[in-house]
Amino acid sequence: GDETRQRVKFTDDRVCKSHLLDCCPHDILAGTRMDLGECTKIHDLALRADYEIASKERDLFFELDAMDHLESFIAECDRRTELAKKRLAETQEEISAEVSAKAEKVHELNEDIGKLLAKAEQLGAEGNVDESQKILMEVEKVRAKKKEAEEEYRNSMPASSFQQQKLRVCEVCSAYLGLHDNDRRLADHFGGKLHLGFIQIREKLDQLRKTVAEKQEKRNQDRLRRREEREREERMGRRSGSRNRDRRRSRSRERRRRRSRSASRERRKSRSR
Repeated sequence: GDETRQRVKFTDDRVCKSHLLDCCPHDILAGTRMDLGECTKIHDLALRADYEIASKERDLFFELDAMDHLESFIAECDRRTELAKKRLAETQEEISAEVSAKAEKVHELNEDIGKLLAKAEQLGAEGNVDESQKILMEVEKVRAKKKEAEEEYRNSMPASSFQQQKLRVCEVCSAYLGLHDNDRRLADHFGGKLHLGFIQIREKLDQLRKTVAEKQEKRNQDRLRRREEREREERMGRRSGSRNRDRRRSRSRERRRRRSRSASRERRKSRSR
């Protein structure tokens, strides 16, 4: 607010650099079941506006701070995903590699259906009805493939085992997905704020890594160029100094020669007298 702005500038360590770059997980995941609560650092849209103006004038390199923040956050999420997978492996019934591959195929088709339905709903909400209908026709084709994959999976194991809900952990947001989830559940997951929020965070992290690498490369090149310029100037200075010394030596020799010639003339005059 106004009081905060009077005390703090966007460069202050207390200001969240991820917020300035519009990628703080506390903002993106607000209102989801993984709501992180309030960020420990200052969030202020006016400070973001100040930063955006200043960053056009000079490179502040805040991307590095934001990248470190998101890397730490995503590493924690990935660790949670691996733990969830481990727990599932311990609690779910052991199945052969062949049956596991067939279950994985059903999961993958479920994921395709969920993503397509979420996309169709978004297009419909935006008024792109024709595009939405095309996506729904695509969903029907994937549903047919899923039906075949489920049949193969069912035939590869006892009926009692098939009825058990086989779970999988979402690699993006670490939520649990069921093998027998219906279309509504799939659409809610893949089109939900939590899943889309994690996609946004992961994409932003990739973008920040690229930007930081490019800026560091540019800085290295600039440093190298400045060093080469300094070395060139030093070499020129040494050459110039050498030429000056040579000129001074030459003048000194000339003076000695003149003095010598003058002395010779004086001696000749003395002898002639």
